[in-house]
Amino acid sequence: MDATRSETPTIRYHNIPDQPITAIVATSVPAFPRQVRPCFGDSSPGEFPLAANPSIVLHVLTACNLDPRDLAKLEATCSFFKRQANFAPDYELSISELAALDMCQKRAIFKPMADEERQSLKQKCGGSWKLVLRFLLAGETCCRREKSQAVAGPGHSIAVTSTGEVYSFGSNSSGQLGHGTTEEEWRPRQIRSLQDIRIIQVAAGAGRTMLVSDAGRVYAFGKDTFGEAEFGVQGTNLVTTPQLVESLKDIFVVQTAIGNFFTAVLSREGRVYTFSWGKDRKLGHQTEPNDVEPQPLLGALENIPVVQIAAGYCYLLCLACQPSGMSVYSVGCGLGGKLGHGSRTDEKHPRLIEEFQLLNLQPMVVAAGAWHAAVVARDGRVCTWGWGRYGCLGHGNEECESVPKVVEAISNVKAVHVATGDYTTFVVSEDGDVYSFGCGESASLGHNTAAEGQGNRHANVLSPELVKSLKQVNEKVIQISLTNSIHWNAHTFALTESGKLYAFGAGDKGQLGIVLMNNQTEKGNPERVDLDLD
Repeated sequence: MDATRSETPTIRYHNIPDQPITAIVATSVPAFPRQVRPCFGDSSPGEFPLAANPSIVLHVLTACNLDPRDLAKLEATCSFFKRQANFAPDYELSISELAALDMCQKRAIFKPMADEERQSLKQKCGGSWKLVLRFLLAGETCCRREKSQAVAGPGHSIAVTSTGEVYSFGSNSSGQLGHGTTEEEWRPRQIRSLQDIRIIQVAAGAGRTMLVSDAGRVYAFGKDTFGEAEFGVQGTNLVTTPQLVESLKDIFVVQTAIGNFFTAVLSREGRVYTFSWGKDRKLGHQTEPNDVEPQPLLGALENIPVVQIAAGYCYLLCLACQPSGMSVYSVGCGLGGKLGHGSRTDEKHPRLIEEFQLLNLQPMVVAAGAWHAAVVARDGRVCTWGWGRYGCLGHGNEECESVPKVVEAISNVKAVHVATGDYTTFVVSEDGDVYSFGCGESASLGHNTAAEGQGNRHANVLSPELVKSLKQVNEKVIQISLTNSIHWNAHTFALTESGKLYAFGAGDKGQLGIVLMNNQTEKGNPERVDLDLD
C-alpha cells in the first residue's frame, strides 16, 4: 500500500542483504540438532542459526514486492526451515531465494514443470526465484485460479466449485452449456462428462464456452469457431459436449479469454497466444477467421511474462510482470480510446500503457469491457478509461478518456477487484462492499430503489454508488462477474467468501439460475442461486 495514502504506520523492515548460505554459516559454531534442516533426503548441507535473522519472513515478503498482510495467505514461511525440502541443496542461493523457491514448489502450475522449464521461467522473470514467486502469486490473485468462480456470459452462465466441478445454465442454442443438447437450463446443472477433470478457469462468449483444466488442457463447446462475431455466419458446426482443443495440446494453458472476433490464451510461462482476427495483421499476425492454430502474440511481450489477459470488443489487455513491477499492455482496436495510449488509433502489436507510471500506480488486476477498461492498483485505487457512455467510467460524466484516470469518487476505498461489461463497471472493496456505475439496463447494477418509491432501477449511474442490496445478504463479496456483450441483456453474479452465489439482472433465458415467476424477465434484487461453490 502507498504509505502516503494510508493512515497505517509505516512498517520498517530490517535491511537484510542477500547472502549465500555458506557466507553466513560459521563452521566453528557448534550445531544443535533442532537447527538441522536436511535439504534433500538424508543429505545435510549444514546448519545455520536462523535466530540471527529474525526478520527473514518479512525480508522474503519485501523482496517479492508483496504486502506483509499476505503473510497469512502465503502460509508460515518459517515452516520451510522445519522440514525437508523437495529439491537438492544449492549452496549459492541466499536464504530468501531458498525460501522463495520452496514456496514456488507449492504452487499448482509450478509443481509439474521440469527443471529446464523452471530455469527458463526464472530467467524470463528476471533471474530470481523471488520474482518467479511474485509472478505465480499475481496470476493466482487476479484470475482466481483453482478457486471457486462464476462467469456471467452472454445469455448463459458457468460456475466452477473450489474442487473444479462445472455447472452451466441459461441459453443453449449452440450447445454452449455442454450437456449434449441444445435445450435451455433454468437451474444449475453439472457437466457430467467433466467429472474426472478438475477445471480451474472458464471463459464464456456468445454461444461458446472454454474451460481450462489443472493439467493445462483446454476444452471448448458451443459454436465451433475461435473468431466469430457475436452474430455472424460462421460457426455453423455445433459442439454440444466439452471437446479437447487439439491445437493447444502442446501448450500448458492457465487462462482463456473470448473477445469479439478473436480468442486468446495464456500459457503458464506467461506467453500469450491468439486465434483468428489476424487478417490485415490486426493482432500482429496474418490469419483467417476460421483458423484453429494459436499464434504467439509478437512484439514487446515476447520476452516479458504475462499474468493475466482480458478481452473486450476487438482488443486485448495484458497484465505483465517485470522486475521493475507490474505493467499493462494493450493491442487491437483503439476506438473510444480503450487502448489507453492517449489516442483512438489501432495497435497491431502490444504497446505499454505509460500513464500508470505517471500516476505512480502499480496495476494488479485488469478488466476489459466491451468499450472501456479498468484496473485495480496495488494501493487500492481504481483507474478507468475508454468510452464513457452512460457513466461507465465513474467520473460523473459520459466523456471518453483515452488514458487511465483515477476514479476519485472512491478514492477512500481500497479496491481489490473490478469487473467490466457493456458500459457497466463494478468495484469490490477489501471489506467486501460493492460499488457499481454505468448503464442500468436490465437492473444489472443492483440499485433496485423502485420498490421503495425512490427512483428507477434501470437508471444510469454516472458515479460509483454502493450496491445496498448486496449489503443485505450479510456476506462478504469477493468476486463480481457481469455480461460483457453488446447484444445481450446483462446479468450479474456476486460470489461471497463462503461460496454462496447471488444473481440479479436479465434472466429471460435462465441465465440467473433462478426460475422467474409471473412472466418476469429480470431480477432487481440479488437472489441466492441454489448452488454451493465451496
